[in-house]
Amino acid sequence: MRLQSRKASHILGCIKKRVASRSRNVNLPLYSALVRTHLESCVQIWSPQHKKDMELLEWVQRRMTKMMKGLEHLSYEERLRELGLFSLEKRRLRGDLIATFQYVKEAYRKDGENIFSRACCDSSRSNGVKLGEGRFRLDVRKKFFTTGW
Repeated sequence: MRLQSRKASHILGCIKKRVASRSRNVNLPLYSALVRTHLESCVQIWSPQHKKDMELLEWVQRRMTKMMKGLEHLSYEERLRELGLFSLEKRRLRGDLIATFQYVKEAYRKDGENIFSRACCDSSRSNGVKLGEGRFRLDVRKKFFTTGW
Protein backbone atom coordinates (compact mmCIF):
# COMPACT_ATOMS: atom_id res chain seq x y z
CA MET A 1 0.00 0.00 0.00
CA ARG A 2 2.78 2.35 0.89
CA LEU A 3 4.53 1.48 -2.34
CA GLN A 4 1.48 2.33 -4.45
CA SER A 5 0.93 5.63 -2.67
CA ARG A 6 4.62 6.48 -2.94
CA LYS A 7 4.67 5.77 -6.69
CA ALA A 8 1.45 7.72 -7.23
CA SER A 9 2.76 10.64 -5.17
CA HIS A 10 6.01 10.66 -7.14
CA ILE A 11 4.15 10.75 -10.45
CA LEU A 12 1.88 13.52 -9.14
CA GLY A 13 4.98 15.50 -8.14
CA CYS A 14 6.39 15.09 -11.64
CA ILE A 15 3.14 16.35 -13.13
CA LYS A 16 3.19 19.35 -10.80
CA LYS A 17 6.78 20.22 -11.75
CA ARG A 18 6.53 19.61 -15.49
CA VAL A 19 3.05 20.88 -16.36
CA ALA A 20 2.74 24.63 -16.15
CA SER A 21 -1.04 24.71 -16.42
CA ARG A 22 -3.19 24.25 -13.31
CA SER A 23 -6.32 23.87 -15.40
CA ARG A 24 -8.59 20.92 -14.66
CA ASN A 25 -8.85 20.23 -18.42
CA VAL A 26 -5.13 19.39 -18.40
CA ASN A 27 -4.45 17.95 -14.96
CA LEU A 28 -7.56 15.81 -14.44
CA PRO A 29 -6.92 13.51 -17.44
CA LEU A 30 -3.25 13.22 -16.42
CA TYR A 31 -4.25 12.25 -12.89
CA SER A 32 -6.82 9.73 -14.10
CA ALA A 33 -4.44 8.07 -16.55
CA LEU A 34 -1.14 8.17 -14.66
CA VAL A 35 -1.77 8.50 -10.92
CA ARG A 36 -5.10 6.90 -10.09
CA THR A 37 -4.10 3.68 -11.87
CA HIS A 38 -1.41 3.16 -9.21
CA LEU A 39 -3.83 3.90 -6.39
CA GLU A 40 -6.39 1.42 -7.70
CA SER A 41 -4.22 -1.38 -9.08
CA CYS A 42 -5.53 -4.79 -7.89
CA VAL A 43 -7.70 -3.04 -5.32
CA GLN A 44 -10.24 -5.89 -5.21
CA ILE A 45 -7.48 -8.19 -3.95
CA TRP A 46 -5.61 -6.06 -1.39
CA SER A 47 -8.34 -3.60 -0.44
CA PRO A 48 -7.09 -1.57 2.53
CA GLN A 49 -8.91 -2.26 5.77
CA HIS A 50 -7.04 -0.02 8.19
CA LYS A 51 -7.96 3.66 8.38
CA LYS A 52 -4.30 4.67 8.23
CA ASP A 53 -3.84 2.86 4.90
CA MET A 54 -7.02 4.36 3.45
CA GLU A 55 -5.94 7.85 4.47
CA LEU A 56 -2.52 7.31 2.93
CA LEU A 57 -4.07 6.54 -0.46
CA GLU A 58 -6.68 9.28 -0.14
CA TRP A 59 -3.95 11.81 0.70
CA VAL A 60 -2.58 11.57 -2.86
CA GLN A 61 -5.97 12.39 -4.38
CA ARG A 62 -6.46 15.19 -1.84
CA ARG A 63 -3.09 16.63 -2.91
CA MET A 64 -4.11 16.49 -6.58
CA THR A 65 -7.36 18.35 -5.95
CA LYS A 66 -5.43 21.15 -4.22
CA MET A 67 -3.33 21.60 -7.36
CA MET A 68 -6.35 22.71 -9.39
CA LYS A 69 -6.69 26.41 -9.98
CA GLY A 70 -9.66 28.01 -8.24
CA LEU A 71 -10.38 25.08 -5.91
CA GLU A 72 -7.77 25.73 -3.22
CA HIS A 73 -10.21 27.36 -0.80
CA LEU A 74 -12.83 24.56 -0.94
CA SER A 75 -12.99 21.50 1.32
CA TYR A 76 -11.91 18.12 -0.05
CA GLU A 77 -15.49 16.91 -0.56
CA GLU A 78 -16.43 20.13 -2.37
CA ARG A 79 -13.34 19.86 -4.59
CA LEU A 80 -14.28 16.29 -5.51
CA ARG A 81 -17.83 17.39 -6.32
CA GLU A 82 -16.56 20.26 -8.51
CA LEU A 83 -14.24 17.88 -10.40
CA GLY A 84 -16.87 15.17 -10.75
CA LEU A 85 -14.81 12.63 -8.82
CA PHE A 86 -15.54 10.21 -6.00
CA SER A 87 -13.36 9.37 -3.03
CA LEU A 88 -11.13 6.34 -3.51
CA GLU A 89 -13.01 4.50 -0.77
CA LYS A 90 -16.30 4.94 -2.65
CA ARG A 91 -14.63 3.80 -5.88
CA ARG A 92 -13.32 0.67 -4.13
CA LEU A 93 -16.79 -0.15 -2.81
CA ARG A 94 -18.31 0.34 -6.25
CA GLY A 95 -15.68 -1.96 -7.80
CA ASP A 96 -16.36 -4.62 -5.17
CA LEU A 97 -20.09 -4.44 -5.84
CA ILE A 98 -19.59 -4.73 -9.61
CA ALA A 99 -17.24 -7.72 -9.24
CA THR A 100 -19.62 -9.45 -6.83
CA PHE A 101 -22.55 -8.89 -9.17
CA GLN A 102 -20.59 -10.40 -12.05
CA TYR A 103 -19.67 -13.47 -10.00
CA VAL A 104 -23.23 -13.95 -8.74
CA LYS A 105 -24.68 -13.57 -12.23
CA GLU A 106 -22.13 -16.17 -13.37
CA ALA A 107 -20.16 -13.95 -15.72
CA TYR A 108 -17.10 -15.78 -14.37
CA ARG A 109 -18.65 -19.23 -14.05
CA LYS A 110 -15.55 -21.25 -13.09
CA ASP A 111 -14.13 -18.72 -10.64
CA GLY A 112 -17.45 -17.87 -9.04
CA GLU A 113 -18.02 -21.45 -7.89
CA ASN A 114 -14.86 -21.37 -5.78
CA ILE A 115 -15.24 -17.87 -4.38
CA PHE A 116 -18.87 -17.51 -3.33
CA SER A 117 -21.39 -19.91 -1.91
CA ARG A 118 -25.09 -19.26 -2.29
CA ALA A 119 -27.16 -19.57 0.83
CA CYS A 120 -30.40 -21.44 0.57
CA CYS A 121 -33.26 -19.08 1.24
CA ASP A 122 -36.75 -19.75 0.01
CA SER A 123 -38.35 -17.11 2.19
CA SER A 124 -36.68 -14.20 0.41
CA ARG A 125 -39.08 -11.68 -1.06
CA SER A 126 -36.45 -10.50 -3.55
CA ASN A 127 -34.72 -12.47 -6.28
CA GLY A 128 -33.84 -15.49 -4.10
CA VAL A 129 -30.07 -15.03 -4.36
CA LYS A 130 -28.26 -14.68 -1.07
CA LEU A 131 -24.55 -15.16 -0.47
CA GLY A 132 -23.46 -17.45 2.35
CA GLU A 133 -20.78 -16.40 4.80
CA GLY A 134 -17.89 -18.79 5.37
CA ARG A 135 -16.41 -19.74 8.73
CA PHE A 136 -12.77 -18.92 9.32
CA ARG A 137 -10.41 -19.50 12.19
CA LEU A 138 -8.52 -16.25 11.74
CA ASP A 139 -9.88 -12.72 11.59
CA VAL A 140 -7.51 -11.89 8.73
CA ARG A 141 -9.63 -13.88 6.26
CA LYS A 142 -12.76 -11.94 7.25
CA LYS A 143 -11.33 -8.80 5.62
CA PHE A 144 -10.77 -10.51 2.26
CA PHE A 145 -12.82 -9.36 -0.73
CA THR A 146 -15.24 -12.27 -0.85
CA THR A 147 -16.13 -12.22 2.84
CA GLY A 148 -15.86 -8.53 3.74
CA TRP A 149 -19.56 -7.91 3.13
